[in-house]
Amino acid sequence: MASVLMPLAEGFEELEAVTVIDVLRRAGIEVTTAGLDGAGAVTGSRQTQLVPDAALDDVMDRDFDMITLPGGMPGVDNLKRDPRIRQLLERFHSQDRFTTAICAAPSILAAHGYLEGRQVTSNPKFQNQVNLGNVDYVEDPVVVDGSVVTSRGPGTAMEFGLKLIEMLAGEDARDEVEAGLVRIH
Repeated sequence: MASVLMPLAEGFEELEAVTVIDVLRRAGIEVTTAGLDGAGAVTGSRQTQLVPDAALDDVMDRDFDMITLPGGMPGVDNLKRDPRIRQLLERFHSQDRFTTAICAAPSILAAHGYLEGRQVTSNPKFQNQVNLGNVDYVEDPVVVDGSVVTSRGPGTAMEFGLKLIEMLAGEDARDEVEAGLVRIH
């Protein structure tokens, strides 16, 4: 079974986190949410509280197939400042594992140099923080460039989650989950 780590920081974007968690779990993918400040409730940007599955410190040494960074402010700034997130990104990058980010979170990848030479997207408000150096910035809802996947924001969270299913479990799994969602195109 594929496994995904989603770090949660105070001020995360609820729609992006919950939608992606839910869609991935519908596909039978193991999602571990990990709180930066322990396993207690983490408050999102709209004051919704989520109780993570674990404290980030407790899962730092586990192997995951993918890391997914939700957007939201000040959640993205909190993730960006945390040295453990940088350690995780270095490990995922060096092992060519999936590194994914939505909304403002691609700015975390850019800040650490992981978008160099890649095609990416983000929330338009954060384009100047993502489009640094040798980056091909596009405005597609979801952009896949090798092992890096980026997306635009809350309105693209469902499509982002479905793309992550496709990458981890295949098109059939994605199609099965999407059919159950009764999505209207």
